[in-house]
Amino acid sequence: MQRLRVPLALTCFVAMSAAIAAPAAPEVRETARLKAAASRVTILRDKWGIPHIYGKTDADAVFGLIYAQAEDDFRRVELNFINAMGRLAEVEGEAALYKDLRMKLFISPEELRRQYAVAPAWLKKLMNAWADGLNFYLQTHPAVKPALLTHFEPWMALSFSEGSIGGDIETIDIPQLQALYEGGAKLPLMPPVLMASSDGVDLDQEPGGSNGFAIAPALTRNRRALLMINPHTSFYFRPEVQVQSSEGLNAYGAVTWGQFFVYQGFNDRVGWMHTSGGGDVIDEYLETISEKDGQFFYLYGGEQRALKAVDIALPYKTRDGMASKTVRVYYSHHGPIVRAKDGKWVAVRLMNEPLKALTQSFIRTKARNYKEFYKSMELRTNSSNNTVYADADGNIAYFHGNFIPRRDPRFDWKHPVDGSDPATEWQGLHEVKETITLRNPKNGWIQNTNNWPFTAAGPDSPKVQDYPAYMSVFPENPRGIHAVRVLENKKDFTIDSLIAAAYDTQLPAFEALLPQLFEAYDALPYDDRKAALAPQIKALRAWDMRYSLESTSTSLAVFWAQDLWNTCQPAAKAREVPVLEYIQAAVTPQQRVEALERAVAKLTADFGNWQTPWGEINRFQRLTGDIVQPFDDSKPSLPVPFASANWGSLAAYGPTSKQTTKRIYGERGNSFVAAVEFGPRIKARSILAGGQSGDPASPHFNDQAAMYAHGEFKDVLFYKADVEKNLERRYHPGE
Repeated sequence: MQRLRVPLALTCFVAMSAAIAAPAAPEVRETARLKAAASRVTILRDKWGIPHIYGKTDADAVFGLIYAQAEDDFRRVELNFINAMGRLAEVEGEAALYKDLRMKLFISPEELRRQYAVAPAWLKKLMNAWADGLNFYLQTHPAVKPALLTHFEPWMALSFSEGSIGGDIETIDIPQLQALYEGGAKLPLMPPVLMASSDGVDLDQEPGGSNGFAIAPALTRNRRALLMINPHTSFYFRPEVQVQSSEGLNAYGAVTWGQFFVYQGFNDRVGWMHTSGGGDVIDEYLETISEKDGQFFYLYGGEQRALKAVDIALPYKTRDGMASKTVRVYYSHHGPIVRAKDGKWVAVRLMNEPLKALTQSFIRTKARNYKEFYKSMELRTNSSNNTVYADADGNIAYFHGNFIPRRDPRFDWKHPVDGSDPATEWQGLHEVKETITLRNPKNGWIQNTNNWPFTAAGPDSPKVQDYPAYMSVFPENPRGIHAVRVLENKKDFTIDSLIAAAYDTQLPAFEALLPQLFEAYDALPYDDRKAALAPQIKALRAWDMRYSLESTSTSLAVFWAQDLWNTCQPAAKAREVPVLEYIQAAVTPQQRVEALERAVAKLTADFGNWQTPWGEINRFQRLTGDIVQPFDDSKPSLPVPFASANWGSLAAYGPTSKQTTKRIYGERGNSFVAAVEFGPRIKARSILAGGQSGDPASPHFNDQAAMYAHGEFKDVLFYKADVEKNLERRYHPGE
């Protein structure tokens, strides 16, 4: 056998080349692995740009789902996880330091890595696929420059696992947290000098929340259960998706940017709608603090316990690069110390179960019937939400909260309790069957509008005396009154008539407010002032208290009521009563008349005439892909008839940021809305504020805006054959 003789120089060159190439081999293998994962996923974009993701396994489907989200708005995906991990100051600078601290009081990478390590194999696969999908997106889109997160790790999915944990944490007041820790927590306690809120809350802010309606088959024309899904979130907070696998996953609905489960939606058998608020799930404990030899102690059960001290590093962006501030925070066994009050420190306790929460969030999307859905609820980590439910078997149901700590009802849990008293400890969690629930009430319908549950099913609602006070903390609201009216004594509901009910134009709050104004006006002596207001009073007396684009009385009533709201909100908050209740009970006749005068003056100054149609004032505008939208009266916008939830508008619409324009531009309210009929074959219609994409160059940035503004819905393309008939694009991730 003849040997091939290789020159020594060539041998050395090959060896050196191999050595140089060796480090790249893992990257090559990783790229090949991600490409193989992408090849198992097919994404069909329909004519609205909505992604329908198909994968063989659940993990394949998760890979495709998060990849599609990144395509539509990577900035929102990334921002949600920057915020969830307490890293906002690394992008936005020092102003966000204490917002980051608030998150880091509860969430740490070390703990999330530990929870990932003990997660069941099936859930690890999903978290792995989630990270892979995002990393593959960044690998295949080199022009996309992340603000901070250039590589995603599977454990990160646990930082934003349910949608509620962030919401719960965000009830902690940042200015008070900053006042306690900025100069180092110390004794003696002095009244804190509070800074302006870093959340930028404004008195004009549109309330958050949602509406959920379920109709039993007995009241529907087709004898099938109906579900109305109507979250009131910030616009563009959740896109519309469908995700399907051969392992039983087939969910359609709204997904919060960056999460891999449909948060509010339906599959071919069951549907779920979350509304905000339920029971008291967050408690504050007044800790009696002492200091000895430089260490802090708190009183508990007659003994002094040492507070746990933890140093938290807070990196932040500066003009010259990165800097870092370390804050020493303290914990009692109740939780982190977050503020000072009445000479004591306040510890807060809330749900923090990321692994269980992520499990519950995903498995409920695969439930096939009420029994399976109920089993997912038994994990009890859906902390800040109520749930309205319907299914193909004809069941309708309601769960008022899901995570409800068991407590001694002798204490007032709406306010901080004595942390030194062992009787104030949580005593485990209430079982689901012990919480406020409904299943198939005789009246045939269920509603919730972030209000109390005691009108959820009309005469068949739960009774307040049957439950501890901490199980329901919200009062009735105008939307709840409105919802009962549009549902009670009705039959033959269809998808269209359910949508019509959810968009009913009545504004019930004015039924109590306007008679008080009329009484105040009638009591005025007849003079020039009374004569000047006569046309406005006449218009309001004739108004049917329904909004419309053409209505000038809607404009006048809303500006008048908003003036009262802004004036009264601080006092109402101080008294811990709803603003409307305060306006009705505490505002003087003189104040009611003066508010009307100011409203007339503002309308005249801003629009030239107090008789300005509501549609000229209330507008929809989406100009850029910015997270916080800019608004400009000189640029195109669409008239919107819906009004604020404050006045009882079921189709809610209003601003959340400080207004700098004359016109009102909505930022929160109806966002993703869907009406679903369950049966042998799903029928559904939906609408999304603006459009699916966050890219102004995309045809799907604003393609649903006109329909949204008119309350018109598109057909949901739930079945693949229907998607194929309305197909815009078919591809694998990376293509």
